[in-house]
Amino acid sequence: MEISLHPDLQEYVPSFKIGCLQYESIAIDTPPKELKGRIELFQKTVELDLSEQPITYYEGVKEWRQVFKQIGVDPTRYRPSHEALFRRLKQGKGFPSSDSSAIMLNNFFSLYYQMPIGLYDLEQLQGSVEIRTGEETDEYEGLNGRMNHMKGKITNVDQNGAFGSPMVDSKRSGVSSNTKQILQLLYLRPSLSEDDTRTLTNNIGEMFQQVHGGHVETAVLSKQRPRIK
Repeated sequence: MEISLHPDLQEYVPSFKIGCLQYESIAIDTPPKELKGRIELFQKTVELDLSEQPITYYEGVKEWRQVFKQIGVDPTRYRPSHEALFRRLKQGKGFPSSDSSAIMLNNFFSLYYQMPIGLYDLEQLQGSVEIRTGEETDEYEGLNGRMNHMKGKITNVDQNGAFGSPMVDSKRSGVSSNTKQILQLLYLRPSLSEDDTRTLTNNIGEMFQQVHGGHVETAVLSKQRPRIK
């Protein structure tokens, strides 16, 4: 699949980067007990930190708020998905309930690396994928059941229209226990170096593959490499 980063994003944020991971022949199941235990331990650590600190204690929250501001999006009205997860933990609500190993692990990655991460069923996407700022007609129904109007916001589009963003994934491309191919998009922190983004992207791919099997291909989109096939 061809995936590209539109140059308009770099006009707002020159070091904007996206990690792309394409998985094939995976098997999604209920989370293994060992994985669940590790994530619950991490959750308690975050909750303890947030009992004494504000959400902005985490640099990744501050950084993505700044990205939204640079693009012209109010981060107090439209929150990056990882900040929404941190807020749940601060409020004592825990991670969203899920029997999916893929979703549970994706939420963990999002908090551990302090960035939004999208998870999409590749078989529900058509043609090429582009990450850009949304146009007047770009909209999609989110996993939260709400219509998301994407004009002026960071969004992912295929030939059928918008299907996700750093705020919420879409119902159309949502993963399930039947999903065998996944596109995972890492909305990387712009402050990370090229080397660090490649290492992080590869590490996430390896860990996800350890749990779900199959094969993975990774790449980082940036100003220097705005397109992959």
